[in-house]
Amino acid sequence: MDQHQVWREPTFDKVANAISPFALRSGIYLFLISFMSLFYVLNAPVLLGHYDLGWHLAAGDLIRTSSNIPLQDPWSFTHGDKTWFNLSWLWDALASVTFQYAGLGGLVVLAVACGAAIVGYLTSVCVGTGASPVAVCIAVFLACLLYPLYEASPNVYLAVSPNTCTMLLCVVFYRECLRRSRWFLLPLLMVLWANLHGGFLLGFFVIGVFFAVALLRGAWADLKIFACAGIACLAATFVNPLGWNIYAGTAATMGHFVQDNIGEWLSYYHNMEMPGSIPGILYMLAFVVLELRFRNSRPIPLEPRLMSWLFLILGLYQFRYIAFFFIFSAVPMALHVSRLLPERFTNIDVKGPLLAAGIVGLCTLPMVFLRAAPAFAMPDMLSNEDASYLQKNLAGARVLNNWNVGGYLIFKTHGTVSPFVDGRAATAYPDDLLHDYFKLVSWEIDEAAWDMVLDKYRIDAVLWVRTHEQLRRFLVERRGWREQYSGAYETVYVRPDFAGEAKK
Repeated sequence: MDQHQVWREPTFDKVANAISPFALRSGIYLFLISFMSLFYVLNAPVLLGHYDLGWHLAAGDLIRTSSNIPLQDPWSFTHGDKTWFNLSWLWDALASVTFQYAGLGGLVVLAVACGAAIVGYLTSVCVGTGASPVAVCIAVFLACLLYPLYEASPNVYLAVSPNTCTMLLCVVFYRECLRRSRWFLLPLLMVLWANLHGGFLLGFFVIGVFFAVALLRGAWADLKIFACAGIACLAATFVNPLGWNIYAGTAATMGHFVQDNIGEWLSYYHNMEMPGSIPGILYMLAFVVLELRFRNSRPIPLEPRLMSWLFLILGLYQFRYIAFFFIFSAVPMALHVSRLLPERFTNIDVKGPLLAAGIVGLCTLPMVFLRAAPAFAMPDMLSNEDASYLQKNLAGARVLNNWNVGGYLIFKTHGTVSPFVDGRAATAYPDDLLHDYFKLVSWEIDEAAWDMVLDKYRIDAVLWVRTHEQLRRFLVERRGWREQYSGAYETVYVRPDFAGEAKK
């Protein structure tokens, strides 16, 4: 038997026939996942730029060493008797382990993997609606390109932070609610979600939208499914170390006055960056125009349309929700684009080219990652040199720091230099302290507010943004403080009688 005859054996033909259709169907997934992952890896410095990453890693270290979830902040000198609701304790512990054994590269891989999973789930949802492959590629690519909101760093939504878990699980809930057949998985996922991030409440929002539409249609079978899923998910949220206090923790962020001072809770207009926001604005306008033009189009499911509009309105009001608009609008946009494309594009067989391109992208991904890896670093807002100075000269001192550097202060000084405040906000700090702090966050100096805070909290040193010249003039020229140390981004001022002095 020659070689030609071997390849013609029925067994080989069956294997080839079985693999080929599956591989071709997978081409669109491989194409989108590989190329979007390349985009995310190239943006790795932004992924690592989340201001809260420092305290998350420190919290994870603390949880692993103490083998429990601390209920009071062990680092700051301003927490009083406030209970610390760490709603992301599981993510913190997982990030701590990843960082210990795989460094910042491992954290980037974790974030990119979540992004890849979001791409895969969105593709699955869009393909399931019957949109053409070309339209699915366009809609998913645009949605996954825009929702991370990299132009508005650090308010990004695919980053090394627990927010990414909320984005992924929200998409999973969305897909399973559309399918309806595996709703029983949602409570199991909710157990995980409730321990990863306080954004688990969005899961109830997704289920609630599907429940409302089922009620509107009088679809009693669906109504029963979503009611059971919602009740089971509610019970699942109590499987966590905080018990019912998990809702006290989420209440400490939802509707709290601190939102008026945090960028991601402010309006979309406040967070717009030009020209970086122009693609997102054009996408939103295109969505509105297409929705109004085809408002009576029946092939588009009501739930995705409703969720897209709700999150568009919410996102314009509070920036953090606009990322969900881009994700949920992928289904309506895929069907709109499919309708608008010429027939030759909707009927063309692109499975083979997409598979080939996906393989190329997948093979390129490790090389791009290795090339980018040497540049992986946290923002140099507080350098190792800065941290060494602070540990040597301000250990045990009462330091008034600016908000954004608080998490890095905790992480890099290992708790030896106590922060005044950080990104944990109302989940760890009392309201009166936060009220006092936010009186200071202005380029124009409110001298009475600064004098009050410095006296009330017996501040020994101020760690503040180096470029805040008005503060330097106030402290040094009017109050006699010393400009003791200047790093790349932060400056240390010490009061006149502070004993822990060091040479410049």
